Amino acid sequence: MHILLVHQVFLPTDEPGMTQHFEFARHLAEAGQRVTVLAGTRSYLTGKPVSTLRRETLAPGLEVLHCAVWSSVHRSFLHRTIGFLSFMLSSLWQGLGVHHVDLVWSTSPPLPQVCTAWTLAWLKRVPLVFEVRDLWPAVAVELGVLRNRLLIAVARAAERFLYRHARRVVVNSPGFIPYLRRTGVPEAKIALVPNGADTSLYDPRASGDRFRQAHNLQGKFVALYAGAHGLSNDLGIVLQAADRLRDDPRLVFVLVGDGKEKASLMAQGERMGLENVRFLPAAAKIDMPWVLAGADCGIAILRPIPLFATTYPNKVFDYMAAGKPVVLAIDGVIRDVVEGAGAGVAVPPGDPQALAEAVRSLAADPAQARRMGELGRTCVEKRFDRRDLARQFQQVLLEASRR
Repeated sequence: MHILLVHQVFLPTDEPGMTQHFEFARHLAEAGQRVTVLAGTRSYLTGKPVSTLRRETLAPGLEVLHCAVWSSVHRSFLHRTIGFLSFMLSSLWQGLGVHHVDLVWSTSPPLPQVCTAWTLAWLKRVPLVFEVRDLWPAVAVELGVLRNRLLIAVARAAERFLYRHARRVVVNSPGFIPYLRRTGVPEAKIALVPNGADTSLYDPRASGDRFRQAHNLQGKFVALYAGAHGLSNDLGIVLQAADRLRDDPRLVFVLVGDGKEKASLMAQGERMGLENVRFLPAAAKIDMPWVLAGADCGIAILRPIPLFATTYPNKVFDYMAAGKPVVLAIDGVIRDVVEGAGAGVAVPPGDPQALAEAVRSLAADPAQARRMGELGRTCVEKRFDRRDLARQFQQVLLEASRR
């Protein structure tokens, strides 16, 4: 089967950011499928160019065609729109030249690339598999990013159209399923392949000395956040929690990553005089094992809006796979996972005092923190190992192509 994946921010493991689709595509290629990816030319985290090559082969059976993105999606709403629309057009043009395709697969957000995927699927007379990683545009409306009534109406109409015309709609969290039902997606069309982590990448017994020595963190309790520094991530709450713990010299908050809000967060930390906060550059996925090995706990946080209670954030599973207890400031389905596994401490989102107390409690009881990390690792091995999830996803694609 020849699969065409339309994904503007497709990332291999030597790039910072979410690499799940590379891992799935590599598994598909290893299983004998052929995968061609239409990918963008700019990093989603930094907005900088990621490749000078037009075409590259990442593995036997896995080829990437880089399609022009004319503006960074982080600079402003206008530049974000230009970036998405330019990829729509460039990927459509490149996709027309990809022949003998059996199925088109795309993922949202951003939603515009799924419109290109549907167009290519329609022109090639093959099925479309629509993977939902976020409930867009609903989340954008709740965050206040999308306010124009006309644009909201157009986005919602496009969303419903794509749900209706996709052969299968794949979700990475069970929390999305009630929303899809309300939107009119038939139950038989929905497939759940949850987010997870590659357990083979992480060794929970790793000492973390390399990371700690590199950043002068010896003897500290390191509360690590690794991921995007964006509007959704509510990292100002982490700075406020650090402010409440400045009297304890053992505790250090380390924020690894990049994004639109990073510069303002760094300026805020400097204004607050937070000597217990370190900002580090984004790390490629292949470097994350030694980064997480140097942490004592992992922080997962999102803004307190209702739709975020439906998500399964990837970083939570990475923390668990690395054997680190999770300090979770997200309600909903991911809280059920963490608390059900005994893998960390959940606090109300948007509450810096509760976040500070959770970090302090883990630092005060290292044995309990280690036990939580062990339970989290066991949970991921049993239920959320990415190799198993890749096989599930392959089965969904095979079934969609046969119908």
